[in-house]
This record gives sequence, C-alpha cells and structure tokens, in this order.
Amino acid sequence: MPANRNYFPTLNAALEAEGLLEAWDCTFPPINYGQTRSFTWYDGVSRYGRYVSIYRDERGFYERPVHYLR
Repeated sequence: MPANRNYFPTLNAALEAEGLLEAWDCTFPPINYGQTRSFTWYDGVSRYGRYVSIYRDERGFYERPVHYLR
C-alpha cells in the first residue's frame, strides 16, 4: 500500500499500514460506522504500552491509525 494513503477499505489494511496488525485483539467488538476505537497495546517493548486510536468513517473506510508510546 502507498505510504501516503490515509483511508483503507479494511481494518487489516489500515493496521498493517502502521505495523499494528498484531495489536488488534480479535475479541474486540467491531468498529461501527462513524466510531473511533482507542486502546492500549502492550507491545512488550515500551514500559507503559502504546496508545492506538482508529476511526471508521460513515462510508466504512478506516483512517490510518494514530499511535504513540504512553
């Protein structure tokens, strides 16, 4: 996927764009249209984990996730 892309048709594609595919827990409920999901991912590297936020727009596209160390 191009690095300059900001919206993706699938959640996997959006997470993969930022190297966060393994951060998603399959037991999480689905992200609804127009909803933002935020969670802490304990990546085993950072002391307090990594904050991850992902938005799904009204068309069903996922925005590139925002993430940073806590």
